[in-house]
Amino acid sequence: MSWIDKLKETFLTDDRYMWLVDGLKITVIITLGALAIGVIIGTLVAIAKYFCEGNKKLRFINWLCDLYTTVIRGIPMTVLLIAFFFVIFASARDGVPVAVLAFGVNSGAYMAELIRSGINAVDKGQMEAARSLGLSKGQAMVKIILPQAVKYILPAIGNECIALLKETSVAGYVAVVDVTKAATNIRNKTGDAINPIILLALVYLVMVVVLTRLLAILERRLGKSDRK
Repeated sequence: MSWIDKLKETFLTDDRYMWLVDGLKITVIITLGALAIGVIIGTLVAIAKYFCEGNKKLRFINWLCDLYTTVIRGIPMTVLLIAFFFVIFASARDGVPVAVLAFGVNSGAYMAELIRSGINAVDKGQMEAARSLGLSKGQAMVKIILPQAVKYILPAIGNECIALLKETSVAGYVAVVDVTKAATNIRNKTGDAINPIILLALVYLVMVVVLTRLLAILERRLGKSDRK
């Protein structure tokens, strides 16, 4: 049997290629959903830590933020995913929402530091100037600091998105049929251990290359806006 015939038998028989297509949809859903949750959590934690600096009254909140980032970053993603599905949400029937939440909580711990770095990159005088105009700290953060921090944060979020995309390959541990699990199912069904893995690697490679190119375009545009 030629290599082409083997490919046809592996992927075209019973429309097995659709397993990969459906799995890819799940991978994208988990990645984007987790990224959104991670950005929200990371922003809240970063802002909280920013306001806690030098404020003894908010020491407990600062401690909670540090505890969250330390614990979540210290637990392997696979272990966290298993804990969410089999312990915290043991009654869940659909693993996709659980996976989105687990990856989002994990991403938030990393996003918090990235976003905090972006906020700290903004000149401290901006907050003082906003306060002198009568804005509260919250208003200054939303209207003055965060808009300026975006140019520092977006490239880092893009890199986190790429890392998150690749991390979702472990979602199959909780009965989620993502693109990795779909390729594994095809391999088990057909006994072809080479072609599904090669195609899976190419799928991830293409997605990462596309995201990297988009990130490069974004960075160039942000660089042009800085020069203006």
